[in-house]
Amino acid sequence: MVIITADDFGKTGHATESILKCFFKRRITSTSAMVFMEDSERAASLASQTSLEVGLHINFTMPFSAERVSPEILKHHKRVVSYLTKNKLAQVIYNPLLADSFHHLFSSQQKEFIRLYGRLPDFYNGHHHMHLCANMLLGRVLPEGGRIRRTFTFDAGEKDFFNRLYRYALDALVDGRFLSTDSFFSILPIEDHKRLQNILHRSARSNVEIEVHPENADEVEFLFSDRFRQLIASVHMGTFQDLNIRRQLKNRL
Repeated sequence: MVIITADDFGKTGHATESILKCFFKRRITSTSAMVFMEDSERAASLASQTSLEVGLHINFTMPFSAERVSPEILKHHKRVVSYLTKNKLAQVIYNPLLADSFHHLFSSQQKEFIRLYGRLPDFYNGHHHMHLCANMLLGRVLPEGGRIRRTFTFDAGEKDFFNRLYRYALDALVDGRFLSTDSFFSILPIEDHKRLQNILHRSARSNVEIEVHPENADEVEFLFSDRFRQLIASVHMGTFQDLNIRRQLKNRL
């Protein structure tokens, strides 16, 4: 099974519209929504009129753009953004001084999602993949057993040893405490059709997630192309909610 997830729903009006067009054309199966952003309210209203699966796109790195965000949330957000964007290594180092801020920001964003969508998110991922930073995982912020996005999957030789070791450790944590796909890839580079074909072939024997950003002109052009339509024509497309069904069936065997 392949899950094609469009990130940044609600970030801007353009992002929202592009994602909905992709869903109606059956080029994506799911989207992850941002809250406290300029189009969050409208995006939630539009999504309620569809069967689009919506997760929470946790934001620790980009300024909130909604008109009304509480000063308390903004205070915690500023601290976390400053920490995570100052140094690339920050995401792999647990900072006990920011533990309360991470908990507060996740709780606030989930509560806002529930207010907008009337329910819990169908899954969780993060802007710039910061849902997997050390403070989130070691601080046990994400709900145990929840459906989340794993780290990028790379074959042997694609990354150096320490990069692969780090990702192996992340995958072990994710598989031990959450429900996720077996592998995760970006649709980029879109010109490498052989790579994408190989990724889709994996979905015949495992669960695969592909990340897309339809707000980007080159990506949405490719998603709407006949080439992409042909690539996905023979694969089984599903959602994060389907992972629960597949796990139940696997446990019965």
